[in-house]
Amino acid sequence: MRAVDTIKNIWKIEDLRKRILTTITLVLVYRLGTYIVLPGIDPQSLQALSAQTSGGLMALLDMFSGGAFSNASVFALGIMPYISASIMMQLVAIAIPSFQKLQREGESGRKKINQWTRYLTVIILFVQGWAYMVNLDIQMRQVGIVMETGDIWFKLQSTIIMAGGSMFVLWLGERITDKGIGNGISFIIMIGIIARLPSALFQEFIFRVEEAGGGLVMFLFELLFLLLVIAGAILLVQGTRKVSVQYAKRIVGNKQYGGARQYIPLKVNAANVMPIIFAQAIMFIPISIAGFFNQSGEASPFMSAFMDNTGFWYNLVFALLIIAFTYFYTAITINPTQMADDLKRNNGFIPGIKPGKATKDYLDEIMSRITLPGAFFLAIVAILPAFAQIAGISQEFAQFFGGTSLLILVGVVLDTLQQVESHLLMRHYDGLLKSGRIKGRTGSVSAY
Repeated sequence: MRAVDTIKNIWKIEDLRKRILTTITLVLVYRLGTYIVLPGIDPQSLQALSAQTSGGLMALLDMFSGGAFSNASVFALGIMPYISASIMMQLVAIAIPSFQKLQREGESGRKKINQWTRYLTVIILFVQGWAYMVNLDIQMRQVGIVMETGDIWFKLQSTIIMAGGSMFVLWLGERITDKGIGNGISFIIMIGIIARLPSALFQEFIFRVEEAGGGLVMFLFELLFLLLVIAGAILLVQGTRKVSVQYAKRIVGNKQYGGARQYIPLKVNAANVMPIIFAQAIMFIPISIAGFFNQSGEASPFMSAFMDNTGFWYNLVFALLIIAFTYFYTAITINPTQMADDLKRNNGFIPGIKPGKATKDYLDEIMSRITLPGAFFLAIVAILPAFAQIAGISQEFAQFFGGTSLLILVGVVLDTLQQVESHLLMRHYDGLLKSGRIKGRTGSVSAY
């Protein structure tokens, strides 16, 4: 069988074998850490925190941390503070010319930006760690459990432990990038998401067979629909519009180098999952404000509409925010002016388009055209879990029918398979597919 032969070929390549074993080892260390509870906290008293993380932004944070958030683990803050710091640095680079200059300095500039990103990550960790401990104390008191979580020194100690745990997770991700396979940060998030799939799948099977009716036929129909959604997500991740570029002939010394025709792959979804994350954060703000100011427990009709994630108004506003943020994030990550300048500097031009401003306007127009269908498709994928819940699918399993979790899973799996395939082809083995090479997210921004 071809699959068996491919596995044998992978195992024959010593470097690839070491990278896979290293990745598995580091992932096991990470998963073990998600179950190590903070010192001084009884794991049996965390039912209220688990209930709080069953929906909303808290569920997103718990998903990204692989369940460590609801376990009050030393890895509770996960990798999200580093991602937040990276996003902030990207926004700063747009507003401050000195950071733009650093980005053009190559490796040395990248190291300086990474250093500032880590400093900002530590600051965010201490702020989020303290907020986490305050929230944990409130949740425990609501269920009648009084522990030392209210002590200021205990909160400070736990915040330092969680900050150290998150920096250790970041170090694991970097080791996976350097010594393992693929983007380590993305891989760690993917592991946290996929760790929930077996239990969600099993619970949905029991739910269909014993409670909801429909039995095995309905369960198989759900799996078929999930496969169709995954296929659509793959098209969204891999979709590109190729722009032809002709490089002019150059004369260096006494030698003449002929021009070559290449392509610029412009991504249909250059923003990846960031618009969904931004939109989810915005949608959670009104609910948080209502929780602080409304102590009676009765929500207004307006707030009730935005607290129902399967309601019409919630999903309409959610989809519109995703479309708006897709354009916004694409605009700050894809710079047509710099692309036009780089083409001109390297004696390149788009056939039929003058170099300089005309090239910049052409690239900007192309990006605007391909971003619109990408934004609509992204919005549809994001609200699919709500339709799955309306159709009677359990909330846990419905999260895999779209949204952030599905796009991250698809993107990281494709990138990882592409890494493996590149090792196979480099050593003259067959690739993973007969039909052609696997396309990852090459040429786009990272997943975050």
